[in-house]
Amino acid sequence: MVRKSILALGILSLFGSAFAQSAYPNKPIKLLVPFAAGGTTDLIARVIADPLGRELGQPVIVENRGGGGGSIGAAETARATPDGYHLGIATVSTTATNPAINPKIPYNVATDFTPVINIAATPNVIAANPQFAGKNYKQFLEEIKKNPAKYSYASPGTGSITHLMMEMFKLSTGTDMMHVPYRGSGPALNDAVAGQVPLIFDNLPSALPFIKEKRLVALVVAAPERVPAMPDVPTFKEIGLEPVNRMAYYGIVGPKNLPKDIVDKVNAATRKVLQDPAIRKRIEETGSIIQAGTPEKFAQQMKEELTVYKDVVVKQKLTMD
Repeated sequence: MVRKSILALGILSLFGSAFAQSAYPNKPIKLLVPFAAGGTTDLIARVIADPLGRELGQPVIVENRGGGGGSIGAAETARATPDGYHLGIATVSTTATNPAINPKIPYNVATDFTPVINIAATPNVIAANPQFAGKNYKQFLEEIKKNPAKYSYASPGTGSITHLMMEMFKLSTGTDMMHVPYRGSGPALNDAVAGQVPLIFDNLPSALPFIKEKRLVALVVAAPERVPAMPDVPTFKEIGLEPVNRMAYYGIVGPKNLPKDIVDKVNAATRKVLQDPAIRKRIEETGSIIQAGTPEKFAQQMKEELTVYKDVVVKQKLTMD
């Protein structure tokens, strides 16, 4: 009788465990954006949040936690309980460029996150104020080579992807320009448009409206192929700088030790959401390109980007100061 009772308890425990796993999620899920509202990261998170919630059967609530170039929000995700109810948006800035340049980042990219899925990737563009001497890439390169250290460029901040991409560009072309960091794309774009700084390297979604209005002149873009909205603007690959032809990714991560069944469930639900033509259209209208790969592929991409930007930091002797 005792043996039967123990066996019955064991079976109940097994079924209880299986039920608990299959019941995920049974309450709202927080999706933390490590930047202020209004940027590309926030936009992409909010585009997928509602449909992802419907797919999973529980609301997905976007929360913004800006500061530290994304490191404050990223650290909060890293410290969260690995139960699937505390997920975060990871970007190149939070998982590659900022960690590459800032030794005080309060998390380890390689060990403190569980990659779930890369949602989308966004092109990056070098653009100039219309008063700048160069009106296309060839003229731009000739001008900055002829006048080393004369010109400055704006970026959304020290350690941002476009800061380190411009440093990679300078390294590849043997050119020299002064970096002027801002607290985000908005103020950087405003000063570039106003002519306070002649050049800017920024994510395409935030720069594109100014380019369309001819308030900025696009010179070269980091994208797999030419962007339809800027058909005359070459990619870095076309001009012989393929290593600089890198995009900014936006993906979902959880804390370390996030159970595989939860990772797989969120990955599958997100991929299904990204098959919806209306959702794809909203993301692609920002200039972004849908990715929707496996957790393993996203983990490999994060590792590769961190390695690339660590190399740039070392070669250019970059610091947060």
